[in-house]
Amino acid sequence: MAAPCLWHPPPFAITIISMPGSYTPERKVDSFRSSTERWLIGSFYGWLTLLSCLIGVGLIIIAVRWLQNRAATYDITDQRLIVKRGLIMKSIDEIELYRVKDVRVDYSLINQIADIGTITITSTDRTTGHAAFVLRDVPAARERREGLRKLVDRARQLRGVRELDVDSEDGWR
Repeated sequence: MAAPCLWHPPPFAITIISMPGSYTPERKVDSFRSSTERWLIGSFYGWLTLLSCLIGVGLIIIAVRWLQNRAATYDITDQRLIVKRGLIMKSIDEIELYRVKDVRVDYSLINQIADIGTITITSTDRTTGHAAFVLRDVPAARERREGLRKLVDRARQLRGVRELDVDSEDGWR
């Protein structure tokens, strides 16, 4: 015979109250890391590193690059881009997708063969300091850029955000 359950929730248990229309939970869309393997075969510096393995220095470079790539994770939800960095000292950067102004992908001929690229995100988010946010050696970068662009448009529509570009050269201040 099974013993009766003696545990009862404490009287101070937290109750989550759902307020209509105030918050919709985020849905994870994508999660990825920079690719060390594709960097090795898909970039000029990767080829130089492989050649330097002949004298022993390349293995150290590969180990450092592998640790850098393992230390960074990129998560994309339907509302944010979340970048987690660090092995010992960790940091988390978040960019609200509705604040993204531009998503650019750069890749060389060798990068195309390995299907990697560099995604550069320009945002009005204060955490980026209005600087470009760079994600290097991203596998399937062209497809991820297009998916990110669609998520940005959807996030803007949900929040009713419209972008207005004002140049100081036009006399607007």
